[in-house]
Amino acid sequence: MLIDTHCHLTMSALAAQADDVLARARAAGVTRVILVAVNPADAQAALHLLDGRPDLFLVAGIHPHEAGQCDAPMLDALKAVLHGDGLARALKARIVGVGETGLDLHYSFAPPPRQEQVFETHLALAEELGLPVVIHARESEARVCDILAGHPRLAGRVVWHCFSADTPMTRRVLDLGGCCSFTGVVTFKNADVIRASARLVPRDRILVETDAPYLSPAPVRKIRPNEPALLVHTARFLADLRGETFAEFAAATTANAVRFFGLPEDKL
Repeated sequence: MLIDTHCHLTMSALAAQADDVLARARAAGVTRVILVAVNPADAQAALHLLDGRPDLFLVAGIHPHEAGQCDAPMLDALKAVLHGDGLARALKARIVGVGETGLDLHYSFAPPPRQEQVFETHLALAEELGLPVVIHARESEARVCDILAGHPRLAGRVVWHCFSADTPMTRRVLDLGGCCSFTGVVTFKNADVIRASARLVPRDRILVETDAPYLSPAPVRKIRPNEPALLVHTARFLADLRGETFAEFAAATTANAVRFFGLPEDKL
């Protein structure tokens, strides 16, 4: 069995067929899915999906692309979600992380200094709440590492989503205690750099994700939208790449996700 540690199930391509998507995931052996919200409104939509679906969990944050619109009311709304204000205890327990947050210097939809301010706010929230952090870093890995180095309390509590750094940067991420989560991008023909990094990551630091509805893996890249059931292709590819059996790799990444996000262990 597998855990999809990063999925945008609230997006229209998936939300309208959420029950069918989750049924296909279970049939493929993907037993739990972590939804990642990109702003407070998205987090509320995700909480609606979580209600009555105990195999779903939530990570909530303000994406770097939206940092330019991030004001005090938006931050207050995010804090309310992460604190579980007004939620039943069982639902509140399924809020398992802060993010995705970080820096995106490829698009720079928000000015980098503002992205850094919002990023720091997320890191402070994670420290306050004792939650792990999901990192988005595009053309910004070195600066993200510099910022994380100033938050030693989060060592071992950070996962780099859609990991795509080269091996020297991978070593720096690992030295800071980070985990690395791989998407279907690792299966693409031009992903030699990512594959080299995927071989380097220790077994207890690697996670898998779809980033659905994006990044369908080979050999099903033409399938749109991507969905959790397709995670099996990425996981099998990574297992072969690393010289591990699929069963070994699936067990390791599941145990890593359970430990990192504090998920219930009753399905292990």
